[in-house]
Amino acid sequence: MEVCIFFLCAMIFLPGIAASIHPVKAFLHHTVHLSCHFPNSQKIDVNNLIIFWQKDTIKVVHEVYYGQEKHENLSPEYINRTKVDMGKWTLQLLNAGIEDEGRYQCIIMQKITERSREVIHQSECSLHIIANYSQPEIAELHSGELKPNGYLNLSCSSSGGYPEPKEMTWLISYENITHSSTAHMDVSQDAVTKLYNVTSKLNIPVPTKSHTNISCLLHLREQLGSLVSVPLGIDTSCKKLGT
Repeated sequence: MEVCIFFLCAMIFLPGIAASIHPVKAFLHHTVHLSCHFPNSQKIDVNNLIIFWQKDTIKVVHEVYYGQEKHENLSPEYINRTKVDMGKWTLQLLNAGIEDEGRYQCIIMQKITERSREVIHQSECSLHIIANYSQPEIAELHSGELKPNGYLNLSCSSSGGYPEPKEMTWLISYENITHSSTAHMDVSQDAVTKLYNVTSKLNIPVPTKSHTNISCLLHLREQLGSLVSVPLGIDTSCKKLGT
């Protein structure tokens, strides 16, 4: 493992080797494809190359040594979890977990002589794991029938997602008019699964319009868009109408 770390440090200072970071997104428990982005324009035989992937410069993920896969230096968490496609210069990481998030480096060295090698390529991927949140669900917190001049107490919850969402917005619609309100969002993370659960509360005067729809919108990160709840309908008699 110390040899791999030395290779990376040495490579950083070599001229002519570009180090760009490629973002990779993958769903929780799915297979991740980490490409070396190696064009191999000179058609170098893999038997003359050393290829290895490492995470955060300290964990060896996979190693191909002159055409043969080596397992002696692998970090324990990657044993039996990787496959390599040398035709595409891509590593497959199986059953990706949140703990797998981070930066992965692909390093390729060419055999020059029996005793010398040269770093000819490096690339870096930044892995982001995604887990789908449940559809937001509105619950009524008040007890008994709503009364005029009273207050409507609601909560909106979503669970089992990753990463932490941006915010939760309430939408209040009546007579073709929609008002939005961004309320405080309580966030908790499961200590074992690392997945997030979120809840937001709304406390407003009982609507007096003929019909009011209330929805909540969960805004996600990683350009994943938003999730919306089933709307809650309130009529002028202050009874829930449903959807």
